[in-house]
Amino acid sequence: MAKAPKYVYYFGKGKSEGVASMKNLLGGKGANLADMASIGLPVPPGFTITTEVCTEFYKNNRKYPTGLKEQVLTNLAQIEKDMGKKFNDSKNPLLVSVRSGARVSMPGMMDTVLNLGLNDKTVEGLIAVSGDARFAYDSYRRFVQMYADVVLGVHTDYFEEALHAAKHETGVEEDTKLTADQLKTLVATYKAIVLKNLGKPFPEDAFEQLWGSVGAVFQSWMSERAIVYRRMGKIPEEWGTAVNVQAMVFGNAGEDCATGVAFTRNPSTGERKYYGEYLINAQGEDVVAGIRTPQPVTKISKKSADEVSLEEAMPKAYKELAQTFETLEKHYRDMQDIEFTIEHNRLFMLQTRNGKRTAAAAVRTAVEMVKEKLISKEEAIMRVDANSLNQLLHPSFDPKAKKSVIATGLPASPGAASGQIVFNAKDSVKWGEEGKATILVRQETSPEDIEGMVSSQGILTGRGGMTSHAAVVARGMGKTCVAGCSALLIDAKEKIVKTGGQILREGDWISINGSTGEVMLGKVDTVAASLTGEFGVFMKWVDELKKLGVRANADVPKDAEVAVGFGAQGIGLCRTEHMFFEGERITFFREMILAKDLAGRKAALEKLLPIQRADFEGLFLAMKGYPVTIRLLDPPLHEFLPHTDREQEDMARAMSVSKDEVRDKVDSLHELNPMLGHRGCRLGITYPEIYDMQVQAIIEAAVNLNKKGAKVVPEIMIPLVGTVKELTILKENAKRVIAEVLKAQGVKKLDYLIGTMIEIPRAALIADQLGAEADFFSFGTNDLTQMTFGYSRDDSGVFLPAYVEQKILIDDPFQSIDQTGVGQLVQYGVERGRSVNPKLKVGICGEHGGEPTSVKFCHKMGLNYVSCSPYRVPIARLAAAQAAVEESMAAKKAANTKSAKAPKAAAKTVKGKPAAKAKAAPKKAPAKVVVSKAAKAGKAAKGVKVKVAKAKLAKPVVKAAAKPVAKAAKAKRKAEMAMA
Repeated sequence: MAKAPKYVYYFGKGKSEGVASMKNLLGGKGANLADMASIGLPVPPGFTITTEVCTEFYKNNRKYPTGLKEQVLTNLAQIEKDMGKKFNDSKNPLLVSVRSGARVSMPGMMDTVLNLGLNDKTVEGLIAVSGDARFAYDSYRRFVQMYADVVLGVHTDYFEEALHAAKHETGVEEDTKLTADQLKTLVATYKAIVLKNLGKPFPEDAFEQLWGSVGAVFQSWMSERAIVYRRMGKIPEEWGTAVNVQAMVFGNAGEDCATGVAFTRNPSTGERKYYGEYLINAQGEDVVAGIRTPQPVTKISKKSADEVSLEEAMPKAYKELAQTFETLEKHYRDMQDIEFTIEHNRLFMLQTRNGKRTAAAAVRTAVEMVKEKLISKEEAIMRVDANSLNQLLHPSFDPKAKKSVIATGLPASPGAASGQIVFNAKDSVKWGEEGKATILVRQETSPEDIEGMVSSQGILTGRGGMTSHAAVVARGMGKTCVAGCSALLIDAKEKIVKTGGQILREGDWISINGSTGEVMLGKVDTVAASLTGEFGVFMKWVDELKKLGVRANADVPKDAEVAVGFGAQGIGLCRTEHMFFEGERITFFREMILAKDLAGRKAALEKLLPIQRADFEGLFLAMKGYPVTIRLLDPPLHEFLPHTDREQEDMARAMSVSKDEVRDKVDSLHELNPMLGHRGCRLGITYPEIYDMQVQAIIEAAVNLNKKGAKVVPEIMIPLVGTVKELTILKENAKRVIAEVLKAQGVKKLDYLIGTMIEIPRAALIADQLGAEADFFSFGTNDLTQMTFGYSRDDSGVFLPAYVEQKILIDDPFQSIDQTGVGQLVQYGVERGRSVNPKLKVGICGEHGGEPTSVKFCHKMGLNYVSCSPYRVPIARLAAAQAAVEESMAAKKAANTKSAKAPKAAAKTVKGKPAAKAKAAPKKAPAKVVVSKAAKAGKAAKGVKVKVAKAKLAKPVVKAAAKPVAKAAKAKRKAEMAMA
């Protein structure tokens, strides 16, 4: 019989079978426990059941693999030996904790069981060994409640109600004031609750408890809250979780015992100060659940004289803890999130992990660690999640605004949030779907609230500290959170909040400041973000490392100014249609649409010309010499006309025409499928006067500013091209207009570019023909995705979530570019376009331009730039830098691997015979494929490598298209182009 794989890894007593690099197998918690034990930190002994068991568990109809039981019992015996205690023993019992541990942190999303191994016999042994019946029964009642909730499925509210009743009957407010006898009675009450709800007694056998808990942890990997969290963080389901079984140490064994959570730096601000909370005579869940208000770890963190810090209460244990902070931060070279227990003044480390932090803290920590020479600039760049920068790019409360502060809590997660009060997660989700902004108000949050937390603008709790569930999860999400606001009396059943004589109800507006802890009535005015301080330094490093340009989509000077402030290097998409909807503009444009002949259309367009010219001058000035790509009119004309009877009547009255004339025009422009209808370049072909006016306005604006000393090189983009003939006709029209303007202005020469938008699959397939005519390509990935998939972006919300959930698609293709489908067209278009035009400038201007994985894909494709909304420019800049760092790291790794596999330079000869040829290393498929010599040469001139990840993308169908066109094929190509 084959030997079972190794499913269990031991740690403790300065020895470990695992190492920190084994996170994929042991999970983050298990790998770090093993690592801490191996470097001599005080870690209670235990073992980790690997993530592979979780995978097997779900593959095998939720059954454990063969051999697991024997390995668990062997390692349990080793814990017994190291601790000098026996599991399920009535004299000197070993108790253990059973905790989850995925390869990435998922705080509060999976289950834990503490004090496992207690029953009516072992509790007597614990009393005998500890000499403290109160401690033993406190541990027992905790265990019964936790096990019943996590493993048996009896809701914890039943036990909380019983605990509340017990305290009420005895006249005490805190759990710690209950006596041993009262706790013993409570244990019996808890067991009666289990029997009543399940029809069977609470399990007494410790081994049954152990396997029940291990199974519950694995089951929690597929709990609704864990699934929601994974979806939010894009954590693959197949990763699974590990299970950690560890000897219990007790923070609830008396007044010289404590438990706490701490960070080596402030996770909200990144400040280089220890930051944490603890409770005397408590266990870990008391701190994170917000059941009792914790105390600060350090004296400097005290907010009132009534608080007693750990530094003051237990100076010896605190000193050891502070030394451990320094050891761990230097060892992992990152801010650490630590859980600890102090048992009779002796420190034990229960966990360390890279601490979840706000974007502001991530940036500050990264910059300061570079200055402290802990990490390099490249490592600093990789430490900050690009999407998290969103937290820093939106407004904060205006310090000059009028504020009505009604309460102050703990500043648990920074930011400014305003919304309507809701009291439960379901309402938060429902109101969010209705487009309402909400603040989720809870006494304290639990993992079941995760969806409500996601859908809200901010979270406000009445209880809990800076390391409570609400605080930790909010920081990880980038949500504003004020925790532990004890001045609020929250009644979730009646849906009211009382404070200072005021009553707030569901639906009332409040604002919360997660940086100060303030809670304010109503909406509070905000101010724009700025890229200063550590953020400015960090983004300077980003720009030093990135190769990909980042532009913005902007239609008005105000947006362009915002974009420049956020570091945009130009405008990649100006949607000129947005310039026609305001004031008299829409009237002039409707005059053009209603005109009965060319002369009438031109007369209306003459009124729009100076307005358009001024628009473009404003954009050019705002961009301060950076390139501006202007897309000529794209949407169909019917979008500019009203569709209701009343609106048509108003239009007819305003334009002094009959209602029937307006209705007839609307009817004549009606289309069954407007997206594929009379729009884009098709408008330019049938109504060339529209594009002529726009080109004239663009060139006149450029000439005017160039005469004033500004350097403007306009980029004119023709949309929705599907044949080369469309492009050639419209390009020649544009050149004719440009020549006329330059002659009229007395200008001999003006630099400009004329390019096209690749948003139709056919355009990507004939990109070599288009590339021969265009100066640049801009991939409009929104429409390219719609046309490639055959999905309507406006209607796909009905089915796309189900497609992602059922893994038909990995991601929503309108949020993250579909690399294996749409991405193939992008790659193909780049290769074919540059095969005939090595200097072809290429970018994308769809919404994907600000999404990090899509930006990294564009870097691999060798694009010149991405373009996105102004507020996503810093995100795209960081993603571009990370793509460059990843590429550099991969190249170094490949070089090291090649060097390690290289044959020895010389071999010994035998009796004068030539040395035998060394065996060549086995050939591997290259990691990357060079696009083409021509393309490479074109990009080299701009300092950007053009390489494509072969592992992810199939080869183009027509290899020859990626090579320069042979002279012998020119005649054939001319014929093809004419037909196209």
